[in-house]
Amino acid sequence: MSKFESSVKAIPFADELVFNKVSVLSNLEGIKDKIPADKVQDLEFTDDSLTFSVSPIGKISLEVIERIPNSCVKYATTTSPIPFTLWVQILPVTENDCKIKVTIDAELNPFIKGMVKKPLMEGLEKMATMLSMIQY
Repeated sequence: MSKFESSVKAIPFADELVFNKVSVLSNLEGIKDKIPADKVQDLEFTDDSLTFSVSPIGKISLEVIERIPNSCVKYATTTSPIPFTLWVQILPVTENDCKIKVTIDAELNPFIKGMVKKPLMEGLEKMATMLSMIQY
């Protein structure tokens, strides 16, 4: 398994608010317009799943597999050319501030890992940054 982690991002909202937003994927539907259409297409949200297409990879579906209140939400692929898990860790700082980090753990052989490392890290950073900028 290959693990990739975003940098830690500060969020000026309570950990409970952040958890409540990211643990129910349909709550994130408002971010659709912030995602470049040339990068991600066909976004579909339900409370427990997210489906989208990324060129040239294809269709990817994620499903919530674990929720640890106010602390972590873990997602796993149900459809993807490369199986992976993704989780958002939330750490309280004060009553009204927290930090997050986004992590992906993927089954990659060394050849594929070398090819996808840079775009995967860029995607993780963009995801973490976007999560740090939305209103909770």
